[in-house]
Amino acid sequence: MLTPAFDLSQDPDFLTVAIRVPHARVSEFDVYFQGVDFKFYAKPYFLRLILPGRIVENGSEKGSYDADKGIFTIQLPKETPGQHFEGLNMLTTLLAPRKSRTAKPLVEEIGASEVSEEGVEDDDDEDFDWEIEQSPYEEVSEGALHLQSHYGFGGLRSGVFQRLQDEFSDVIDIKDPDFTPAAERRQKRLAAELAKFDPDHYLADFFEDEAVEQVLQYNPWWTDTYSKMMAFMGKSQEKENHAALVSFSEEEKCQLRKFVHKSYLLDKRAQRQVYYSLIDILLAYCYETRVNEGEKNVESAWNIRKLSPTLCWFETWTNVHEVLVSFGRRVLCYPLYRHFKLVTKACRDTIKILQLGKSAVLKCLLDIHKIFQESDQAYILNDLYISDYCVWIQKAKSTRLAALAEALKEAPLTKAQLGLEVNELEAAALLVCEEEAARPASRPTPPSSSEASGSEDSDSSTSAGTADPDSEPEGLAGRGAGRGRSLQGRVLDESRALRVDGHGLCGRLAVPRADACRGELLASARAPGGARPLIEELGEQLETVVQLSAPEGPTWAPQGTGRRRPPGDGRRVPFVGENDGRCGFSY
Repeated sequence: MLTPAFDLSQDPDFLTVAIRVPHARVSEFDVYFQGVDFKFYAKPYFLRLILPGRIVENGSEKGSYDADKGIFTIQLPKETPGQHFEGLNMLTTLLAPRKSRTAKPLVEEIGASEVSEEGVEDDDDEDFDWEIEQSPYEEVSEGALHLQSHYGFGGLRSGVFQRLQDEFSDVIDIKDPDFTPAAERRQKRLAAELAKFDPDHYLADFFEDEAVEQVLQYNPWWTDTYSKMMAFMGKSQEKENHAALVSFSEEEKCQLRKFVHKSYLLDKRAQRQVYYSLIDILLAYCYETRVNEGEKNVESAWNIRKLSPTLCWFETWTNVHEVLVSFGRRVLCYPLYRHFKLVTKACRDTIKILQLGKSAVLKCLLDIHKIFQESDQAYILNDLYISDYCVWIQKAKSTRLAALAEALKEAPLTKAQLGLEVNELEAAALLVCEEEAARPASRPTPPSSSEASGSEDSDSSTSAGTADPDSEPEGLAGRGAGRGRSLQGRVLDESRALRVDGHGLCGRLAVPRADACRGELLASARAPGGARPLIEELGEQLETVVQLSAPEGPTWAPQGTGRRRPPGDGRRVPFVGENDGRCGFSY
């Protein structure tokens, strides 16, 4: 039997079910509905749904069939007119769970056929304490307990990488995750972040933040949706309008239909881990969406998993602040744009998504699932985390997501808490800039009387030869020899510019600034006794100090910066300023 494509909508009195059954025999179909159960059969299609509200057969039900589109449309009266059914777009939850094939199930879920308004996963109404009391860590020998380290959604997986470590070594950063305790994972992660942090890369983005400011102005889809939700606040049908703000595309609905319905038996500690890891994953996704302005590229999967310690280190959390600190550290260590403003912006984006409810969260998770599915190796993260999140979130309580958003909003995060000493780094860089700005400009040394007379002679000869343009190189060739040695000293001692070698290193070379040495060049051009043209002499001087070679590999970036740039994505590439000798970025 095939599960058909279907969609549900509602008005105050009716629930409408649209079922697409191409190539079915419309003369032979069955429809059954009572209470929360709905069944449809038209060979070879079969559909059974568990509805979030009760329907009744009272003679007002209607049905129609569109032969051109192959769609059955069935209107079912609600048992309580005016009642609003929650979660009609949670298609995976609506599909009935599969029956157990064993004669006697080891664990039986009681009341699976009756689904409450918010789902059966979290049926307790007690307040969810996000800031639990912490106790000092005590080392426990896992070898003595004969247990492997657990990871994945809710810590339900273990032993996955014993045979797959070689194939997926590029997906996760942790080595031998099956036998690495959680405390050791965190220690190794912090050490790796400290080793990866590049002060030069951070200061480059801190002072040259034009590209960062541009991505900060980008508005992803949840920005407009959040504004609409705030506009609906205080209106009579706020809840209904809120549920209708987030819609799913046909591709996303197809994704939902492919998931297998599951029930997750999680204790309170595991539930907290699931919620905290959800924040971690959403933060990474918000950063990726913003810096690429909603477009996907070959680096999208890398960005998300690299910025989420849950995905690349199988990290576990005890509070919201830990998640924020870890995300902030990784933003300043790994991706292309490393700016603290992007950290705070991603936090605000995540708060908006959580406040929009589980429909918005599910839409983001489906996008992550698609990105990982199209990646060569990252698809294993779908099996470990994202697929389970897509099923679990459909039965999560919206009130808990709202409480999680409030906890994230109230959690403070400063640069000093990141442990990377970025405040001291910025202060030192600003102090150097102030000293450079306060340094008086060097004045050119006045020429001697003999040089002045030589200059007058050269001026007269130059003015006499201006009528013939072809004579200008000859005039320059006869001058400049007397200043050749002093000019070379100026080249090696004056201002500085960047050198780019074959390994992508950015070093500093001494070349004269245009404004500082303009008078020197003119005086040298007028000096008598030169043997070669000045332009040839300058070319030889630059040839001795500037080495340019073709970059190796498909992508090029300064060594040690960690900047990863896919080919042709329009991002920044280093360049050397023509006049001021500074390192910049072109777009």
